[in-house]
Amino acid sequence: MARLGHAVRWVGVTGADELGALVLRTLRAEGVDVSACGVAPEAPTGLIIFEPRVADLTRVSYYRSGSAGSRLSEAEAAAAFEGATPRVLHVTGITPALGDGPRDAVTRAVAQAKTVGATVCLDVNHRARLWSVERAAATLRPLLSSVDIVVASEDELPVLVDPGADPLTTLFEAGVSEVVIKRGGDGASAHRPHLTVDRPARRVPVVDTVGAGDAFVAGYLSGLLDDADVAGRLDRAVATGAFAVASRGDWEGLPTRAELGLLDAVPGTTLR
Repeated sequence: MARLGHAVRWVGVTGADELGALVLRTLRAEGVDVSACGVAPEAPTGLIIFEPRVADLTRVSYYRSGSAGSRLSEAEAAAAFEGATPRVLHVTGITPALGDGPRDAVTRAVAQAKTVGATVCLDVNHRARLWSVERAAATLRPLLSSVDIVVASEDELPVLVDPGADPLTTLFEAGVSEVVIKRGGDGASAHRPHLTVDRPARRVPVVDTVGAGDAFVAGYLSGLLDDADVAGRLDRAVATGAFAVASRGDWEGLPTRAELGLLDAVPGTTLR
């Protein structure tokens, strides 16, 4: 989002260690406001390890239990709204899975965003290693009346919708105005009560798929902030997702606004 030219504030908690300093230093260098972040001296910064196994298959290990990130509280959520009213609040299902404090922080942030008129986007991002579908449903479904945009892959919809129920109808009736379905290499679709837009994935060499979903959402919300229509948002989303899978690392290869058109170049092109 910051590389695409938007003012961005990230809210989280790091440890008082070198990894925490690295996280904050890197975010600042990318133009991300971390003034609302907390530091937990008694807990280590969370860790993620990527293990490339076969071709484009990567195994990911998370070390979040007892981490500084699991100490996130309502205090950090409240601090995020100080000094400026956001146009968009983006939350994911990973944060409330980390514990009671993070759950309360997400709930507080969503409620406060709704109060100030911000658009609320929820990416389900269900991680079975963190919590069950049942626990995730008990936490995320009550948020839906305050959520404007839901982003999910098709296999994540059961977190928000009962078995046998029509996902779109159920989510629209709950108060959601837009549902975006990610399908990886098969593209994506965006749904409103009387509108459906589909987009194929951009075809690029796949180097590393980790982070593609987050990149996709960043592109979609960037389009929203630029007042693009649904088709324009999806176009940018599949483009930013393609940048993520075509480069090593889950964020390092993400584009600036000036680079969004690079995917239109002839394969093998050298820019001089």
